[in-house]
Amino acid sequence: MTIRCSLGTAKVLGLKKVKADALPTTAYLMVGEHCRFDCAFCAQARNSGARADLLSRISWPKFEGKEVLERLDFPEAQSVLQRVCFQVVQDRVALEETKEWVKRVRDNSRLPICVSAGPRTLEEVKELLDLGVDHISIALDGATPEIYAQTKDGSWKERFTLLLEAAEKFPGHMATHLIVGLGESEEEMVNCLQTLYDRGITVALFAFTPVKGTRMEGIKPPKMPHYRRIQVAHDLIRQGLARADQFRFHEGKVVDFYLNIDELQNTRGGAPFQTSGCKGCNRPYYNETPGEELFNYPRLLTPNEVEVAWGYIKVEAKPNEDRGRSRV
Repeated sequence: MTIRCSLGTAKVLGLKKVKADALPTTAYLMVGEHCRFDCAFCAQARNSGARADLLSRISWPKFEGKEVLERLDFPEAQSVLQRVCFQVVQDRVALEETKEWVKRVRDNSRLPICVSAGPRTLEEVKELLDLGVDHISIALDGATPEIYAQTKDGSWKERFTLLLEAAEKFPGHMATHLIVGLGESEEEMVNCLQTLYDRGITVALFAFTPVKGTRMEGIKPPKMPHYRRIQVAHDLIRQGLARADQFRFHEGKVVDFYLNIDELQNTRGGAPFQTSGCKGCNRPYYNETPGEELFNYPRLLTPNEVEVAWGYIKVEAKPNEDRGRSRV
């Protein structure tokens, strides 16, 4: 029985010799192939012409499952890894396969487990939690029903409702993904973030990544100032430092974060710009090209990187000097 590992995970497990300047602190394992859905941005989509071993920019080679499971418990891997994350491709049988893989990982490792899947009911969510899964991600991807309809199959409302119901029934165990750059405004993304955090849902923020062979291969990634503003808003909401209704927007763009930017930089540093999601998830180069500025940093930022990241905020935002100068 084989399973796909992200290339970085394969390096951590000693299965591949590749150069990497940042190692994944989560073991990313992919179950299933050739999704029954047809997301416009996804390499695994039903009508995608992308390579079958891709998910976003990352390649996912196959390995014997027994060897992967054994190596998860090797001291070398244990010194790096903080959790195991299953990326489940919706091919009708992958969710059942994932349950078996979860059992096998639980028998071979003490690492916490999260599953990014598409459970259809609260009962399926409970089954995964009962097996010992720590977090379950029901990916929205799109911040609004309109964006969802343009880029994905199915109903945003149904998925959103299931996510909220699961968060209420199983507090502290639900997560989701949101992709910046699908056509939503900053205001729409920020309002969605606020709604999710109000209900205790963990959010992993992604930058749209064009992949050759997908329907959106010709669309550009979000511009860095746009992404940085959303990252700062996300961080403030996640930390409970400010709320979406305290920000000011102009034509859908954040122009005032309610708090003093210089003070924010001093107190928050590079934290807003690091990879978000479950604890221990750093997804190196999931959205990025090596050698270019990173959307999501998989490590602590250098002082220069912190300065550059906040520089986008200082140039673009226009704070109201009468509001909240010392509320960090």
